[in-house]
Amino acid sequence: MVTTAKIGVIGPKRIQAASSEVVRDINRRIVLNLIRTRHPISRADLARLCGLQRSTISLIVEQLIEEHWVVEGPMGRLPRGRRPTFLRLNEDRVIIGVDIRPTQTTVAVADANGKFASREVMATAADPKTGVADMIRCIQRAMASCRGKKIEGIGISVPGRFDHRSDRLVFAPNLKWREFDIRSPIMKATGLEVELENAANACVLAAVWFDHMDQARNLVVVTVSEGIGTGFLVNGQLVRGLNGMAGEFGHVPLDPKGPVCGCGSRGCWEVFASNRAALRYYLEAGAGAGDLTFPDLLRLADQGDARAGRAIEKMAQYLGRGMRMVVAGLAPERIVVVGDLTRAWHRFGPVIEAEVQAQVLPGGCAPRLVPASEDGGDARLRGTVALVLQKDFGMYV
Repeated sequence: MVTTAKIGVIGPKRIQAASSEVVRDINRRIVLNLIRTRHPISRADLARLCGLQRSTISLIVEQLIEEHWVVEGPMGRLPRGRRPTFLRLNEDRVIIGVDIRPTQTTVAVADANGKFASREVMATAADPKTGVADMIRCIQRAMASCRGKKIEGIGISVPGRFDHRSDRLVFAPNLKWREFDIRSPIMKATGLEVELENAANACVLAAVWFDHMDQARNLVVVTVSEGIGTGFLVNGQLVRGLNGMAGEFGHVPLDPKGPVCGCGSRGCWEVFASNRAALRYYLEAGAGAGDLTFPDLLRLADQGDARAGRAIEKMAQYLGRGMRMVVAGLAPERIVVVGDLTRAWHRFGPVIEAEVQAQVLPGGCAPRLVPASEDGGDARLRGTVALVLQKDFGMYV
């Protein structure tokens, strides 16, 4: 006997048609994103790509020009007929991006295309109150440099988790800041809207917006620096979870007898696979000094230092083993790796791929492993640009 589930029928009274305003807003965002991703582009090409009538395209484009989102560029050339006028985003609409890391904080000014006009780097203070005060002064200097330009807002990337309901940083073990409201003091001091996001989630936004990965519906970004962060796109949606805590794979223990992690647990993935872990392996082998940096370690390996090479290989092995959790739990199409290690991908890539491939579940397949097109700092900063622009461009994340 075959049983079937009953599917409720939606009656006419339960259906609410989209208003004309909603339709116009959707079309506007489609056109704006096409200009962002395809510029310079003509009105005729816009109509061809999105299937709207040319008259509708003209109305939308005129509105975007009036709002100063779009400007007209050079004239195109055709074998015959009227020469088209190309459109592009207005570079005078800018965003201030802030990337907070445990040792340094970067404040940058970028346009809507993610192109940076300036940046300033400062040491990250040990306590949040001083750190935010330093940030405000730096942001105000950035604002002063933007005379004649429209600042859309401030995007901030944090190395931890931010609770969007309470507006507070709630978990940042490597930063070692206590629970704190970062957003409100900066909004009050600048008069600008402020958006905060976890660093790994910011890198997901950067991959979707700027690295041509918008077709990937299931994507994981693994950030490797002082710690390990993961952000993921599931069915085209950025996943934050309860209290913004989704994605903390870096704090899943691989060995309960392992070294103590900044979160208080032992043997977390990041104590075996982060930049700090590789430096620890090198020092434990009786080499180097305590002030050695991860880029220094990469250079030593390239210069033939065998102990540096072994430390990097061990880090890569643990990165791959930890990624098995990600693959088994989320089955992503791609894993994008962000961090200084991408500069030596010839060392890391094959080792990580071999570890992941070694334990793919029956019926599954290993995701494509991709190094980010830029280092972690730029990826996070570009993510803050996308974070601010989401409200206007209406991307699906």
